[in-house]
Amino acid sequence: MRVPNSVVLPVGTHVDCCQEEEVEEKRQDIMNKITAMMAERKRNLAHCINNLECSEEPKFYVDQWERLKEMEIGTLTILNLVAVNCTDHCDIKKLEAIILEHVKNEKLFPEVVRVLPPVYRQVEAAIVDIAQSEEMADHGMMDLQYLLSKLSQRKHLANLGRELLQDILRYLHRIGLVVWYEEIKQLESTVFLQPTFLITMFKLLVRYRLVQQLESIS
Repeated sequence: MRVPNSVVLPVGTHVDCCQEEEVEEKRQDIMNKITAMMAERKRNLAHCINNLECSEEPKFYVDQWERLKEMEIGTLTILNLVAVNCTDHCDIKKLEAIILEHVKNEKLFPEVVRVLPPVYRQVEAAIVDIAQSEEMADHGMMDLQYLLSKLSQRKHLANLGRELLQDILRYLHRIGLVVWYEEIKQLESTVFLQPTFLITMFKLLVRYRLVQQLESIS
Protein backbone atom coordinates (compact mmCIF):
# COMPACT_ATOMS: atom_id res chain seq x y z
CA MET A 1 0.00 0.00 0.00
CA ARG A 2 2.98 2.30 0.53
CA VAL A 3 4.65 1.57 -2.80
CA PRO A 4 3.32 3.64 -5.73
CA ASN A 5 1.70 1.71 -8.59
CA SER A 6 2.13 -1.68 -6.95
CA VAL A 7 0.79 -4.90 -8.42
CA VAL A 8 -0.42 -7.45 -5.85
CA LEU A 9 -1.17 -11.11 -6.53
CA PRO A 10 -3.05 -12.63 -3.56
CA VAL A 11 -2.28 -16.32 -3.05
CA GLY A 12 -4.52 -18.57 -0.96
CA THR A 13 -2.81 -21.68 0.41
CA HIS A 14 -4.02 -24.81 2.24
CA VAL A 15 -6.48 -25.72 -0.51
CA ASP A 16 -5.92 -29.32 0.59
CA CYS A 17 -7.67 -28.45 3.89
CA CYS A 18 -10.86 -27.36 2.08
CA GLN A 19 -13.69 -29.15 0.38
CA GLU A 20 -13.63 -28.59 -3.38
CA GLU A 21 -16.85 -26.54 -3.34
CA GLU A 22 -15.47 -24.32 -0.55
CA VAL A 23 -12.48 -23.05 -2.53
CA GLU A 24 -14.38 -20.74 -4.88
CA GLU A 25 -16.55 -19.47 -2.02
CA LYS A 26 -13.48 -18.64 0.08
CA ARG A 27 -11.72 -17.08 -2.90
CA GLN A 28 -14.65 -14.75 -3.51
CA ASP A 29 -14.90 -13.90 0.18
CA ILE A 30 -11.21 -12.93 0.33
CA MET A 31 -11.48 -10.78 -2.81
CA ASN A 32 -14.56 -9.04 -1.38
CA LYS A 33 -12.65 -8.30 1.84
CA ILE A 34 -9.71 -6.91 -0.15
CA THR A 35 -12.06 -4.67 -2.13
CA ALA A 36 -13.67 -3.44 1.10
CA MET A 37 -10.22 -2.86 2.64
CA MET A 38 -9.14 -0.78 -0.36
CA ALA A 39 -12.31 1.30 -0.20
CA GLU A 40 -11.75 1.92 3.52
CA ARG A 41 -8.13 2.90 2.83
CA LYS A 42 -9.29 5.45 0.27
CA ARG A 43 -11.79 6.92 2.74
CA ASN A 44 -9.18 7.08 5.49
CA LEU A 45 -6.68 8.85 3.24
CA ALA A 46 -9.32 11.39 2.17
CA HIS A 47 -10.27 11.94 5.81
CA CYS A 48 -6.64 12.51 6.87
CA ILE A 49 -6.03 14.90 3.96
CA ASN A 50 -9.19 16.84 4.81
CA ASN A 51 -8.13 17.10 8.48
CA LEU A 52 -4.76 18.57 7.49
CA GLU A 53 -6.32 21.02 5.06
CA CYS A 54 -8.82 22.19 7.72
CA SER A 55 -6.26 22.51 10.51
CA GLU A 56 -5.55 25.92 12.01
CA GLU A 57 -1.95 25.91 10.78
CA PRO A 58 -1.98 23.87 7.50
CA LYS A 59 1.43 25.17 6.47
CA PHE A 60 3.02 23.16 9.28
CA TYR A 61 1.72 19.92 7.73
CA VAL A 62 2.72 20.44 4.08
CA ASP A 63 5.18 17.49 4.01
CA GLN A 64 2.65 15.13 5.57
CA TRP A 65 -0.08 16.39 3.21
CA GLU A 66 2.14 15.80 0.16
CA ARG A 67 2.92 12.21 1.25
CA LEU A 68 -0.78 11.46 1.74
CA LYS A 69 -1.65 12.97 -1.66
CA GLU A 70 1.00 10.77 -3.31
CA MET A 71 -0.52 7.71 -1.64
CA GLU A 72 -4.01 8.79 -2.72
CA ILE A 73 -2.98 9.30 -6.36
CA GLY A 74 -0.90 6.11 -6.61
CA THR A 75 -2.66 3.10 -8.04
CA LEU A 76 -2.70 -0.35 -6.49
CA THR A 77 -3.57 -3.18 -8.88
CA ILE A 78 -5.06 -6.24 -7.18
CA LEU A 79 -5.02 -9.36 -9.37
CA ASN A 80 -7.39 -12.30 -8.94
CA LEU A 81 -6.50 -14.58 -6.06
CA VAL A 82 -4.75 -17.83 -6.94
CA ALA A 83 -5.66 -20.83 -4.75
CA VAL A 84 -2.91 -23.44 -4.36
CA ASN A 85 -2.20 -26.67 -2.56
CA CYS A 86 1.40 -26.26 -1.37
CA THR A 87 1.78 -30.03 -0.99
CA ASP A 88 1.12 -30.53 -4.71
CA HIS A 89 4.08 -29.83 -7.00
CA CYS A 90 1.73 -29.27 -9.95
CA ASP A 91 0.02 -26.44 -8.07
CA ILE A 92 3.36 -24.80 -7.34
CA LYS A 93 4.25 -24.99 -11.05
CA LYS A 94 0.82 -23.55 -11.87
CA LEU A 95 1.47 -20.60 -9.54
CA GLU A 96 4.88 -20.06 -11.11
CA ALA A 97 3.32 -19.99 -14.60
CA ILE A 98 0.66 -17.49 -13.49
CA ILE A 99 3.29 -15.19 -11.93
CA LEU A 100 5.41 -15.29 -15.10
CA GLU A 101 2.34 -14.59 -17.23
CA HIS A 102 1.54 -11.47 -15.17
CA VAL A 103 5.16 -10.28 -15.08
CA LYS A 104 5.35 -10.42 -18.88
CA ASN A 105 2.21 -8.29 -19.16
CA GLU A 106 3.46 -4.93 -20.48
CA LYS A 107 0.32 -3.15 -19.24
CA LEU A 108 1.09 -4.22 -15.67
CA PHE A 109 4.87 -3.84 -15.94
CA PRO A 110 5.81 -1.34 -18.68
CA GLU A 111 9.54 -1.72 -17.94
CA VAL A 112 9.53 -5.44 -18.66
CA VAL A 113 10.66 -4.72 -22.23
CA ARG A 114 13.71 -2.73 -21.12
CA VAL A 115 16.90 -4.26 -22.56
CA LEU A 116 19.71 -4.67 -20.03
CA PRO A 117 23.34 -4.07 -21.01
CA PRO A 118 25.37 -7.30 -21.39
CA VAL A 119 27.47 -6.41 -18.31
CA TYR A 120 24.37 -6.85 -16.11
CA ARG A 121 24.08 -10.49 -17.19
CA GLN A 122 27.82 -11.02 -16.85
CA VAL A 123 27.86 -9.69 -13.27
CA GLU A 124 24.73 -11.69 -12.43
CA ALA A 125 26.32 -14.92 -13.70
CA ALA A 126 29.57 -14.15 -11.85
CA ILE A 127 27.74 -13.48 -8.56
CA VAL A 128 25.83 -16.77 -8.88
CA ASP A 129 29.16 -18.50 -9.48
CA ILE A 130 30.73 -16.87 -6.40
CA ALA A 131 27.68 -17.65 -4.22
CA GLN A 132 27.85 -21.33 -5.21
CA SER A 133 31.61 -21.68 -4.77
CA GLU A 134 33.06 -23.74 -1.91
CA GLU A 135 34.85 -20.72 -0.44
CA MET A 136 31.55 -18.92 0.14
CA ALA A 137 30.40 -19.03 3.77
CA ASP A 138 26.93 -20.42 4.51
CA HIS A 139 25.63 -17.00 5.56
CA GLY A 140 26.47 -15.65 2.09
CA MET A 141 27.47 -12.20 3.38
CA MET A 142 30.21 -10.33 1.53
CA ASP A 143 31.74 -6.88 1.84
CA LEU A 144 30.80 -4.69 -1.13
CA GLN A 145 34.40 -3.66 -1.85
CA TYR A 146 35.59 -7.28 -1.58
CA LEU A 147 32.84 -8.38 -3.97
CA LEU A 148 34.00 -5.71 -6.45
CA SER A 149 37.58 -6.97 -6.20
CA LYS A 150 36.44 -10.59 -6.74
CA LEU A 151 34.41 -9.61 -9.80
CA SER A 152 37.23 -7.44 -11.19
CA GLN A 153 39.53 -10.48 -11.20
CA ARG A 154 37.45 -11.88 -14.05
CA LYS A 155 38.86 -10.89 -17.43
CA HIS A 156 35.60 -9.60 -18.92
CA LEU A 157 34.82 -7.57 -15.76
CA ALA A 158 38.27 -6.06 -15.19
CA ASN A 159 36.97 -2.52 -15.80
CA LEU A 160 33.92 -2.86 -13.55
CA GLY A 161 33.61 0.23 -11.33
CA ARG A 162 31.95 0.60 -7.92
CA GLU A 163 29.21 2.92 -9.22
CA LEU A 164 28.20 0.52 -12.02
CA LEU A 165 28.29 -2.43 -9.61
CA GLN A 166 25.94 -0.56 -7.27
CA ASP A 167 23.50 0.03 -10.16
CA ILE A 168 23.62 -3.66 -11.01
CA LEU A 169 23.15 -4.65 -7.35
CA ARG A 170 20.01 -2.49 -7.19
CA TYR A 171 18.64 -4.44 -10.16
CA LEU A 172 19.64 -7.81 -8.66
CA HIS A 173 18.06 -6.76 -5.34
CA ARG A 174 14.79 -5.93 -7.13
CA ILE A 175 14.65 -9.34 -8.83
CA GLY A 176 15.54 -11.11 -5.57
CA LEU A 177 18.89 -12.64 -6.53
CA VAL A 178 20.75 -10.75 -3.79
CA VAL A 179 19.77 -8.57 -0.85
CA TRP A 180 21.50 -5.21 -0.44
CA TYR A 181 20.20 -2.75 2.16
CA GLU A 182 21.95 0.32 0.77
CA GLU A 183 19.55 2.65 2.60
CA ILE A 184 20.63 1.30 6.01
CA LYS A 185 23.95 2.88 6.99
CA GLN A 186 25.11 -0.11 9.07
CA LEU A 187 24.47 -2.50 6.16
CA GLU A 188 25.28 -0.39 3.09
CA SER A 189 28.69 -2.07 2.67
CA THR A 190 27.32 -5.63 3.03
CA VAL A 191 25.78 -7.69 0.23
CA PHE A 192 23.80 -10.85 1.02
CA LEU A 193 24.52 -13.29 -1.80
CA GLN A 194 22.35 -15.98 -0.15
CA PRO A 195 18.96 -14.34 0.60
CA THR A 196 17.65 -17.68 1.88
CA PHE A 197 19.98 -17.33 4.88
CA LEU A 198 18.08 -14.19 5.90
CA ILE A 199 14.79 -16.05 5.61
CA THR A 200 16.10 -18.83 7.87
CA MET A 201 17.39 -16.29 10.38
CA PHE A 202 14.11 -14.34 10.43
CA LYS A 203 12.18 -17.60 10.94
CA LEU A 204 14.25 -18.24 14.06
CA LEU A 205 13.96 -14.71 15.44
CA VAL A 206 10.52 -13.54 14.31
CA ARG A 207 7.94 -16.05 15.45
CA TYR A 208 4.54 -16.32 17.07
CA ARG A 209 4.50 -15.80 20.85
CA LEU A 210 8.29 -15.24 20.91
CA VAL A 211 8.14 -13.03 24.02
CA GLN A 212 6.11 -15.64 25.91
CA GLN A 213 8.52 -18.38 24.86
CA LEU A 214 11.52 -16.38 26.07
CA GLU A 215 9.81 -15.51 29.36
CA SER A 216 9.08 -19.19 30.00
CA ILE A 217 12.80 -19.99 30.05
CA SER A 218 14.04 -20.12 33.66
